Amino acid sequence: MKFLGRNEELSMLEREYSNNHSFVVIYGRRRIGKTTLIKEFIKDKKALYFLADIESERQNMNKLTRKIADFIGQPYLADVRFDSWQKLFTAFADNCPEQQKILVIDEFQYLVQSNPAFPSVFQEVWDEIFMQKNIMVILCGSHISMMLSEVLNHSSPLYGRRTAQIRLQPLKFSEFSQAFPEHSFEDRVKIYSVTGGVPKYIEFFCNSRSLEENIRLNVLSKSGFLYEEPLFLLEKEVREPLSYFSVMRAISMGNHKLSDIATVLESKSNTLSPYLSTLMNLFLIEKRVPVTEKEPEKSRKGLYYISDIFMDFWFKFIYPYRSELELDNAEYVIDRLNSNFIDRHVSFVYEKVCAEIFIQLCREKRIDFHISKIGSYWNGSTEIDVVAVDNHSKTIFAGECKFYDRPVDIRVYSALTEKCRTISEFSGYRMIYGLFSKSGFDERVIELSEQNKSIILINKEQTMIVE
Repeated sequence: MKFLGRNEELSMLEREYSNNHSFVVIYGRRRIGKTTLIKEFIKDKKALYFLADIESERQNMNKLTRKIADFIGQPYLADVRFDSWQKLFTAFADNCPEQQKILVIDEFQYLVQSNPAFPSVFQEVWDEIFMQKNIMVILCGSHISMMLSEVLNHSSPLYGRRTAQIRLQPLKFSEFSQAFPEHSFEDRVKIYSVTGGVPKYIEFFCNSRSLEENIRLNVLSKSGFLYEEPLFLLEKEVREPLSYFSVMRAISMGNHKLSDIATVLESKSNTLSPYLSTLMNLFLIEKRVPVTEKEPEKSRKGLYYISDIFMDFWFKFIYPYRSELELDNAEYVIDRLNSNFIDRHVSFVYEKVCAEIFIQLCREKRIDFHISKIGSYWNGSTEIDVVAVDNHSKTIFAGECKFYDRPVDIRVYSALTEKCRTISEFSGYRMIYGLFSKSGFDERVIELSEQNKSIILINKEQTMIVE
């Protein structure tokens, strides 16, 4: 698969590379494309890439010695047994000192596991050796909790040394779409609703197969790459994966309030806080509040959702039917999937896609709107899919997203405006109404939007019908 997207990340790395010396930390969940990003960045540069292994410190040191010997063109060095990391890294730094070099240490957490004092060791290496040279250091890791605690946390010896960091996230829908240029917008949204924009997952979804065939082979089959993927992800990060699984399963069933999650799990709300906090730190779940909340961190309207699209899909459609799948009864699961895949899952992922499209249209100045905040809105009786606030011009954009097989009609617009009139938080703001549709709009809606500049119609991806 060709390299997809990541233009912002590559631009940031190039800016760091232009400095005399820099220290960049890259972290994110497994399969997200960290190593691929790094290799794309260093492909035309003088760089040493070192992948740490789950083995002893001595073995990792010997492995790096061989890499450095090859890098500096001195093969005799491969047999040298260095007695300290400082001497080993000095050998790297002193070779062609006037030449700019990059040192990449991938899976950094394994060096910490083999020697808990390694962050202190590397702090000394950076302060006394690398900072004096024209060297760019990239530390990369997929064990998020360890990277946060051992590299980015204020208690870490390396705290304050980094000049930049990247938390690599799944590909945006626009980036992901480059992998499926011949597919329709509708099909791409559906594939995105399963793969979640995770590069490694995308590799397994063959263009020539239908979505159902790809799901059968990769997710429903016991030998499929993604059959037990969430188990592997959590086992790498937490000590009690089953407890975290229970929390995520409860959320996937539609229990988004803390009290509802606690009721399903027959637990007290306060006992769940550590699990929710850890899952949020791992970026697997998120706590959402209405976008109009003035102090979101103090809001009592917070709801918990699985933020990882693939994990959300897996918990909704795979985990509940593991017994059937273990008996090779994939047809039963396919029937369940076909019955509510759109309504229960794709339509919500489509809302995320629509928010991304709106952000891009604003960035391209195709919509005159400066986004201060974007999210959604809800209260006891009303929900709006996409809401953005422009504090500069005191304007609110309220949008509804319809993954219908028919054109959106005037009733959707009427219902949206009626909802907005009842929301007290919207008073005092100029309103712009948006309708997103994957199947277009009927003539009455188009005619109304031509007469009313406060209505914006967005058909499929970044296609403005009327502004």
